Amino acid sequence: MDALARLTSKGQITVPKAVRDALELHTGDNVHFRVEGEVVVLAKTPDLLDLAGSVPVPPQVRGRSWEEIRDAAWAQQWQDGES
Repeated sequence: MDALARLTSKGQITVPKAVRDALELHTGDNVHFRVEGEVVVLAKTPDLLDLAGSVPVPPQVRGRSWEEIRDAAWAQQWQDGES
């Protein structure tokens, strides 16, 4: 699909409706721009809340803070390196 948009004096563009529809973009969605030479790739970025529950949490770490989990992982890695 090809679509055109005009850059405003403020450096803004309106994403054409056909592109918004194809990417299922809605108000408040985040997008990512990647520059490849003289070409820009626009991609919809996932809402991290949509990913909640997609990765199983092992029972032994449920309810622990991120800092506790990280420190335990570093301690294990350090212990494994000494063996």
